[in-house]
Amino acid sequence: MTDTQADVFHGRIIRAGTEEVVLPNGARTRIDIVRHPGASAVLALDDEGRACILRQYRPALAGWLWEVPAGKKDAGEDAELTARRELEEETGLTASQWQPLGQVVTAAGFCDEVIDLFLARGLSHGQAQPEEHEILEVHWRPLAELLEWADRGEITDSKTLAALLRARHLI
Repeated sequence: MTDTQADVFHGRIIRAGTEEVVLPNGARTRIDIVRHPGASAVLALDDEGRACILRQYRPALAGWLWEVPAGKKDAGEDAELTARRELEEETGLTASQWQPLGQVVTAAGFCDEVIDLFLARGLSHGQAQPEEHEILEVHWRPLAELLEWADRGEITDSKTLAALLRARHLI
């Protein structure tokens, strides 16, 4: 529970600051917290058991990551609506079947971001319209191969690992 806060940064997506909190044992302390609106991520599987995986450039890491399509929630937006929007924007895909795969907390030590995970099936292809800052490639790989990549450490993105882990019984 937050008693007081002092934002030191307020950006387009996040805000960060030092907050005074009361811990479950009654102790008070000040901690640095990054506040994030939350996000949704989608593991899209086609009828052949192939998953849509993005190779996306991440400037914060100065490198490329393998990721499932994902993006932040707009204010008041439902998690599944976010997932649908992001899947279509980043890949051009729409899906007729949606299944929740739970949530993943990305960095609980300093950030409140929670990502809702979804499985999408019954895919239809359209035109991708990624945002101008998104540099990505769309690839299709068998789910079993992506699980092997995860085991070998080739996939390091937490939301992607969680989505693959939760969908592994589908192969």
